[in-house]
Amino acid sequence: MALRTALTDLLGITHPILLAPMGGVAGGKLAAAVTAAGGLGIIGGGYGDARAGYGGEAWMEQEFRAAGNARIGVGYIAWSLAKFPQLLDHALAPKPQAFVLSFGEETLFAEKIKATGAKLICQIQDVAGAKRAAAAGADIIVAQGSEAGGHGKTARSTFALVPAVVDAVSPIPVVAAGGVADGRGLAAALMLGAAGVMIGTRFWATEEALGSANAKSLLVSAKGDDTLRTRIFDVIRELDWPEEYSGRAIANDFSRQWHGRDEDLGAAIENERDRYWAAAKAGDTSVAVVFAGEGLDLIGAVKPAGEIVREIAEDAERCLAAYN
Repeated sequence: MALRTALTDLLGITHPILLAPMGGVAGGKLAAAVTAAGGLGIIGGGYGDARAGYGGEAWMEQEFRAAGNARIGVGYIAWSLAKFPQLLDHALAPKPQAFVLSFGEETLFAEKIKATGAKLICQIQDVAGAKRAAAAGADIIVAQGSEAGGHGKTARSTFALVPAVVDAVSPIPVVAAGGVADGRGLAAALMLGAAGVMIGTRFWATEEALGSANAKSLLVSAKGDDTLRTRIFDVIRELDWPEEYSGRAIANDFSRQWHGRDEDLGAAIENERDRYWAAAKAGDTSVAVVFAGEGLDLIGAVKPAGEIVREIAEDAERCLAAYN
């Protein structure tokens, strides 16, 4: 059976699977591979700050070229995009199929995005955020639970949040995110009323993803219990995240030294900053952050992204067929 949902119909895709716009990880090659396999690939612009090494205009042009003619989307962190508003027009110029906004005020950008014909996808972490996104004109709402890798809120888990958001914003299609890494997760999301899933961590452990080989190896060997939510990687990178958000990452030597000591790290940042960025450049995961979600237990190997898309879709179909 085919998993046709409101999401596949709206985006014209075969499988209800979206690539999470992981900043500095979800580049054009990965996005194109996910799209080619029947999902929707989304390039992650992250903060849009060229100082981070990704997300600026030159980087985005490079990744759009890497995607070739694939139908893809693009995503940015909304509170940071507000600091670099010129990036919005630049990212919309290649006519992406969708534009993802996360962690900020959607109304600042919604009208311009929708005027280009791109579908507006808003990622939220609570029911109030879902209602706000709906009012802003979101075409698709991503309900992100606290299991997700990277940044989010801690209050709501995916399994409870998704049906609450579905009830709050119907008929807008809702996509589940957080802890989904295989076909069972997609099947569960559909049973909760979602129209699909957005997957991040599992797609980082792919051949096409950006990022160091050391990071990908760690994603295969680590487990969900090895992750923690912390702000110290934002402190050391001098990123002024709103207080309600923290990042889920794989614990390492740096987090064991500084987790829960945000103020102490801030006071020591002149001494620690160079050490951290040298480690990041070298791919030293004992110091540099590797954001990852609780679905790590379900990652057994680095694979081609297209293979993962097809496996998830086929496994979900089998799961759902078993109950028909």
